[in-house]
Amino acid sequence: MHMHKLEKMWLGIGVSMLAVFLVVLGVMTFSQGIAPPNEHVHHIDPTKVNETAPFDKPELKQIGDNEYEAVMVAYAFGYDPMEPMEVPAGATVHFKVTSSDVVHGFEIPGTNVNVMVTPGEVSQVTHTFNKPGEYLILCNEYCGIAHEMMKTTLVVK
Repeated sequence: MHMHKLEKMWLGIGVSMLAVFLVVLGVMTFSQGIAPPNEHVHHIDPTKVNETAPFDKPELKQIGDNEYEAVMVAYAFGYDPMEPMEVPAGATVHFKVTSSDVVHGFEIPGTNVNVMVTPGEVSQVTHTFNKPGEYLILCNEYCGIAHEMMKTTLVVK
């Protein structure tokens, strides 16, 4: 099979660009800590979320000195607990989130908190809130007709 010189050149450019993209992805993964959350993966029966501890009583509770655990359930079209949660400035919050119905998102804009909430899987993410203010928690995965109403807040005092 004979290939024209220009075809070989474009094929070389394409392969080299693919190699550059893979190198950039590898560097970002290891240097910036960007990777899928695969540690501490827990599974529960999505039909029994309301009966499975700790999701049977979703709440924000203090677990240490300026350290909190927020157990939350995402459902169409809200989060439980629904009322604003309050923590002091400098608090570290460990979020444990699951869904009982469909795939939802869990994002706090302006932070590194952004996870996919899948039915039957417990998603965990931790963040330290150093700046006081009101942080919006929203769903960033389309989950139905009232998706844009799915939100709650975390108030840092």
